[in-house]
Amino acid sequence: MVYYSVTGYNKDMFLVGILSWWYKDGILNRIRIAQNRLVMSADLFSIKLLIRTLFNPFRQISADTSGSSFPEKFRAFFDRLLSRVIGAVARSFMVIFGSIVIFLQVIFEFSFMIFWLLMPILPILGAILMALDWKI
Repeated sequence: MVYYSVTGYNKDMFLVGILSWWYKDGILNRIRIAQNRLVMSADLFSIKLLIRTLFNPFRQISADTSGSSFPEKFRAFFDRLLSRVIGAVARSFMVIFGSIVIFLQVIFEFSFMIFWLLMPILPILGAILMALDWKI
């Protein structure tokens, strides 16, 4: 019959508890954090909304043409056209910039997730390399 002491059981289970949290609850928490960051970035840049309103006028107060002469209508047409071009350029820039930021964020989160999975192995790897007298 084998008896285990309570203190030995707790020391062994402490390591098991840390590793089970690390690879179960910890990784799920990291995934949740990454998802929240991506959702916040997508909301910040509002890429779908910017694409949907790409050719809307950009901060145009008014270009009223009611009861105007032909030159005033012609000028209002080009004012609206210029406003739409400026809006399309500004929104296109934000769509491109937002897409780049979100892409880099996905790469960072994926790299961090790989680092998270490998981090508990690093002390063991360090001890092995130290025993082999490996130098950087």
